[in-house]
Amino acid sequence: MGIVAGLDSSSAYTRIVVCDATTGEILRHGHAEHPTGEAAPESWLLSLGEAAADGMLEDVAAIGVSAQPHSVVPLDADGAPVRPALAGADDRARSAAFSLIDALGGKAAWAEAVGSVPQPTHPVAQLRWLAREDPDAARRTTTVLQPQDWLVWQLLGRPNRWTTDRGGASGTGYWSAVSGNWRHELAELAIGHPVSLPELLGPAEAAGRTPEGLLISAGTGETMSAAFGLGVGKGDAVVSLGASGSVCAVHHEALTDPSGTITGYADATGHHLPVVRTLNATRVLRGAAELLGRDLTELSGLALTSTPGAHGLVLLPYLAGERTPDLPHTAGTLAGLRRESMKPEHLARAAFEGMLCGLADAAEVLRRRGVVIERVFLLGQTASLPAVKTLAPALLGARVVVPEPADYTALGAARQAAWAQGVTEGHLTADEPPAWPEAKGEIFEPDEEESAVGSAVRQQFIAVRDETHPEAMA
Repeated sequence: MGIVAGLDSSSAYTRIVVCDATTGEILRHGHAEHPTGEAAPESWLLSLGEAAADGMLEDVAAIGVSAQPHSVVPLDADGAPVRPALAGADDRARSAAFSLIDALGGKAAWAEAVGSVPQPTHPVAQLRWLAREDPDAARRTTTVLQPQDWLVWQLLGRPNRWTTDRGGASGTGYWSAVSGNWRHELAELAIGHPVSLPELLGPAEAAGRTPEGLLISAGTGETMSAAFGLGVGKGDAVVSLGASGSVCAVHHEALTDPSGTITGYADATGHHLPVVRTLNATRVLRGAAELLGRDLTELSGLALTSTPGAHGLVLLPYLAGERTPDLPHTAGTLAGLRRESMKPEHLARAAFEGMLCGLADAAEVLRRRGVVIERVFLLGQTASLPAVKTLAPALLGARVVVPEPADYTALGAARQAAWAQGVTEGHLTADEPPAWPEAKGEIFEPDEEESAVGSAVRQQFIAVRDETHPEAMA
């Protein structure tokens, strides 16, 4: 099938991987930085050109594109951006999100309409912010794209159509995870007038060819592309450890949640990718490390000198409030203090157990809705800490894989390109993507004794959580 490339245009850089289309073997890498702050979309093309220099794309037959999530490229009637791209990395659209929730009749109405409730980072909230804060730009906006849509359009030579995939569309707040269609009236509700939205393509469908003849696949969002690059399938979940945390898992149907706890994304393969987020993950470990005067590696080693259950200490890790459970104005709680438990190693252990139990709460939200989670891909810098790798399998109730570092988002984009190319040439079907290897990494699976201990620690955490915040458990 030849050679394909995957492009990951994140908020900070452009990365390219060039792969064998049949085996997924990585042949070449490219990298270039992006400008910081709000960026003109044209700067992404400059970064792409730099990353693709020195023959990077030589002999490539197809390209897949993924890009930063939660961003909007508003275009005027001539196809020019009306302003720099709107990025959801800050919280400026919070009041816009609240006003949209009220305008449609509450969280349940949004969950029923699109499978998620507007958040400040969602494009639907950014469009409402644009209408309020820059009404002239909003009035001139006739088409709304996401970064991967805009890049695909540029690579194709700016044809008279725009395209996207259902994975990217599912993060906008105006695409229905249940019906699989745009909700044009919700985009209009946000910006104040009708706008054009890109045509939806199937997972293995090509967007077209460049003027030079290279096939361009549908493109997708960063989260969906990373899951595809990892090799995530049914029974798998991805747990991301940033300052905040998230749990997403592959599921066969859309999940709607009137509370807004579940965000109903679609994946890049035709399935669904429901996500539950927490506001507290690595920030909990960093806070404990600072309090104890240790770095994260030292904190991890200290925690492993304690015992399961941290000698009775339980840390409810709600340092930034919490989203799962819904406790936006709460603070963290340290329970179980006794003279014998007031030691650094027990506090360190409680921090790791509290963080992982908070993520287990998020995973349980999905499990209660029928999502099967048997294997967890654990991502983030702190995923490699020994205490995380030791405690996670029993507390999350699943086999844990800590993948080797790799450009998984760009790999997912390349795999999508190989799929579209294979379907176009008749080597593959639209029902089955190319069988590339899963992500390599360390595998951790609890034995029966560890599972029993982990269950006891979880029950200790749940008892303190429910007693401290009975209103969130109702």
